[in-house]
Amino acid sequence: MAMVGVVLAGCLLAAPAGAQSAKPPAARGQGKAPAAAVVSAQVQGLRGDPVRGLKKSDDERCQECHGADGNGLGHSEGSEGRLPKLAGQPVEYLLKQLDNFRSGARKHDVMSMMARTVTPADLADIAAYFASQPPMKGDGSGDNPVGRGLYERGDAGRGIAACITCHGPGGKGLAGAGAESPRLGGQEWRYLEKQLLDWRSGDRSNSRDGVMNSQIRPLSDEEIRALSSYLSGLP
Repeated sequence: MAMVGVVLAGCLLAAPAGAQSAKPPAARGQGKAPAAAVVSAQVQGLRGDPVRGLKKSDDERCQECHGADGNGLGHSEGSEGRLPKLAGQPVEYLLKQLDNFRSGARKHDVMSMMARTVTPADLADIAAYFASQPPMKGDGSGDNPVGRGLYERGDAGRGIAACITCHGPGGKGLAGAGAESPRLGGQEWRYLEKQLLDWRSGDRSNSRDGVMNSQIRPLSDEEIRALSSYLSGLP
């Protein structure tokens, strides 16, 4: 079940002053959200059961790619690093991504096939299980100055908002923001890099008002690697 998130979800106590007063980019969008950003009526409002979700995540083979507890397979340097950790992600975020895979709003051959064979109620249970697990953590090695600068301050000259505004201090997400603020701290770096590259190219486009595409588009390959490295190491 190779899902995100990225990329790029007590909230701002540790944030810089500028980030504390800024509205998240998603909140500044005008008009109705594009179809890619919404959740279908079948899934909207579902509240899963994590106990049932434990068995279902095994039955549906989610654990084979994401680990029994959603904390990955422990091989971030290899190809497995392209598979995201799910542990501790907001349940609303996980359910939205699964629903987007079902609808085609988010593209991935394996995930789309798997999500379409599972009922909405079962998806809700699986999302609830992974959301209930101890949150993902990095090893504390992510103090990349370029990545930290982009995350905490952004780049006003290029119209890039500080990532912390939407994803919170330490990449832990913003309390109560649900689907709009996934955890990023401690995520697999290869997965983060792939999602950021896809946001930049437009291969992924399921954020509200296209905010992730517009924010990532100005970043260079080197900046994307630096941001991925910084986020993956956050404890």
